[in-house]
Amino acid sequence: MSYVGPEFDPPQPERRESTGRFRRGPMVALVALVSGALLGWVAYEAVGSSGGPGSTGGSAGGPGSSTAAERSATSGTSSPASSSSSSGKSPSSASPSDDGKRADTPAASGPLKGKVIVIDPGHNPGNFQHASEINRKVNIGTNWKECDTTGTATNAGYTEARFTLDVAHRLRTLLQQQGATVKLTHDDGSPSWGPCVDERARIGNTAHADAAISIHADGSAPGNRGFHVILPASVRSGAADTRPIAAASHELGASIAGNFVRVTGEAPSNYIGDGTGLVTRKDLGGLNLSTVPKVFIECGNMRDSKDAALLTSGAWRQKAAEGISEGIVSFLRG
Repeated sequence: MSYVGPEFDPPQPERRESTGRFRRGPMVALVALVSGALLGWVAYEAVGSSGGPGSTGGSAGGPGSSTAAERSATSGTSSPASSSSSSGKSPSSASPSDDGKRADTPAASGPLKGKVIVIDPGHNPGNFQHASEINRKVNIGTNWKECDTTGTATNAGYTEARFTLDVAHRLRTLLQQQGATVKLTHDDGSPSWGPCVDERARIGNTAHADAAISIHADGSAPGNRGFHVILPASVRSGAADTRPIAAASHELGASIAGNFVRVTGEAPSNYIGDGTGLVTRKDLGGLNLSTVPKVFIECGNMRDSKDAALLTSGAWRQKAAEGISEGIVSFLRG
């Protein structure tokens, strides 16, 4: 996603104060986790790799360049997380009735048996056809913002919405293999637009998720590279109160950042987060309205040619899903 437009105001100064029933350890442990991962990335860079992990077989000029086998492995169809509306109302008027799993892939027994994880693929491929619906304002606690946006895209036209769904499918499969129950906020064109940012948070809340992750890619200037994980600030305003989940969300984000570095070899952002890969914000409805531990991840910058070559590679997207999955598993297993 880009920082231009709704949901994407310039990031606020980082705030780390928070308490609540989800807090599970001192913040120094989070710093150690990310620092260790960054040292691993430095070691990776020292060894050197001509194209970066997973960069073979993908290029910015080949949007969605996964192999036939990769497409087959991630093309399972699920029942919608919430139904679409043809009346111009937000799809948030429908409650999620499905857990986002493929009908032929039940959750396996594993270390995450009994855990519920909500995956929120950023944006929706259908948003382009529903400008009036996604421009409707919704309350995010601290202020009002548009329901959703179209997201960004590579210069060659590979959209963020396609990227996020692809990574979400791969991540769902990995988490199900660990025994988790996985719910998606939307999937495969249903609903046909959105859901609105407040409904995306509500889906995770209603599911009583043990962890929630919103998947994105940035639309920053060329030369700006790397990933970053967005953490909720401690917010109490209107319908928003992140104080009970801020500390656990920070722990979740640090775990994902550390594992993302290790698995993908992608560096933390060189333009935001001071090299930590972690950014705290209070202007995102999907975080402000969450009552469960939740973070966003910007997996890379679609407008930079080097990052775009990774994001359009099916092999790299699989690594991205693996890094996120391992971060979630580490967080939940404590």
